[in-house]
Amino acid sequence: MTLTLYNTLTRRQEPFETVEPGKVKMYYCGVTVYDYCHLGHARACIVWDVIRRYLQFIGYEVRYIQNFTDIDDKILNRACVEHSSMEAVADRFIKAYFEDMARLGIKEADEYPRATHTINGILRLIHELENKGFAYPADGDVYYPVRQFAEYGKLSGRKLEDMQAGKSDRVNVDDPEYQKKKDPFDFVLWKAAKPGEPAWESPWGAGRPGWHIECSAMVRDRLGDTIDIHAGGTDLIFPHHENEIAQSEVVTGKPLARYWLHNGMVTVDGEKMSKSLGNFITIRELLDRGVDPMAVRLFVLTAQYRTPIDFSDEAIAAATNGWHTLKEGLLFGYKYGKELGWPLDTVNNPIFHPEGQFFEGHAEQLGWPLDTASNPTGKFDNIAELFCMSLNNDFNFPGGLAVLFEMAKELIREGNILIHQGKPTISADELLKTWQTLITLADVLGFTAKPEAEIPMNDSLSDAEIEAKIQQRQEARIAKNFAESDRIRDELQAEGITLIDSRDGTRWHRN
Repeated sequence: MTLTLYNTLTRRQEPFETVEPGKVKMYYCGVTVYDYCHLGHARACIVWDVIRRYLQFIGYEVRYIQNFTDIDDKILNRACVEHSSMEAVADRFIKAYFEDMARLGIKEADEYPRATHTINGILRLIHELENKGFAYPADGDVYYPVRQFAEYGKLSGRKLEDMQAGKSDRVNVDDPEYQKKKDPFDFVLWKAAKPGEPAWESPWGAGRPGWHIECSAMVRDRLGDTIDIHAGGTDLIFPHHENEIAQSEVVTGKPLARYWLHNGMVTVDGEKMSKSLGNFITIRELLDRGVDPMAVRLFVLTAQYRTPIDFSDEAIAAATNGWHTLKEGLLFGYKYGKELGWPLDTVNNPIFHPEGQFFEGHAEQLGWPLDTASNPTGKFDNIAELFCMSLNNDFNFPGGLAVLFEMAKELIREGNILIHQGKPTISADELLKTWQTLITLADVLGFTAKPEAEIPMNDSLSDAEIEAKIQQRQEARIAKNFAESDRIRDELQAEGITLIDSRDGTRWHRN
């Protein structure tokens, strides 16, 4: 059951083999911080959050880096409109980013480098490119000569000769930047300072970095010459990621990344999301409407991560209904664990694994073969096998979700039987294993649910006290004192005790 994933670079699904055994270096091209994050950002961040979680789940040590682009024309334009500064705008929306992602249950990356904090690395990389003949200055700007990199286009599949046709119709020959270039395809590494804009000193004059060079420098500074996974949206394949490869690989002589992964875009009611169409939805706007963050996560994970996904009221309603089902399964142990005789510490701490160490020491508890701990990608015969088989197939989240829903529905069904018949059809031990497996695997996908009130360490009423009150209620009913009977029932309900009357007597369970 080897993990395989689709590599944009090779256009095929490949077995996952890391540069360093047991360790993953992963970089995600993050957001340009000039506005609040939208649904497209939510999808990307949820996808890479779950991929990171799963890699840790199967035993990898993951170092996950996500950058912020905090110097950009859009940021400067917003600062100008608001009579603010680039730093103030960037800081405000970085803060908002963390607020939104926390609401979605997304774990923080190991590090968040900013472009403006990586200027030295950027200047060093441009200098090395210049020494190798892959950068040329022009009136304060510095450009990359694309035609000199023979492999340009290997990621996107584009060829310069094909792109040349029709490009002349889109080029403004009067544009000063165009006139500086030796070739229309060349892209900027360093931009000469403009009046009123932030600038840094460099060998080519005061200025600021181009967008593409920022990520090349941040990857190299934080993770080294070659990383395992370079992630981003499909909109970044060309030109951003293509240009990153051209910059980095010329300098290092090594592959920038072994695997290039790209998530699909989000449309809204079948149309591209944009402010001009009025269908631009921010994460906080959606959550402030009352949409459960877990429903947003479920909406994202019901689609194959590389394909486009369409947001609509119907889609989020369906995801909300699905989350209610999954949530009910996740709450099973909190509702029925005491009645089934489960230890209280098991109910309060249902997940088996400490962070990133799921298999080691827990295979036996789950009923998995003991060699699973040392060989987590090996075959094991139970429900968790289906989950791992799905995710090992290019992170097939919908397949993994199907496994979770089967377990959730089984638990819901047994909970209903327990309430109405007093005894489930499955043993308490088997139900415990199913619930713990559900809780643990759901956590891999980032789904968590807790009862509104925490389970107390000491119940307010003992079993004997509950039975005594039920007897008092029965005596009141025999005496036709229904007001007293209702009062006792309501008193127990307030203590979290539900009574179920039947021809065989009265049963009860703690909520």
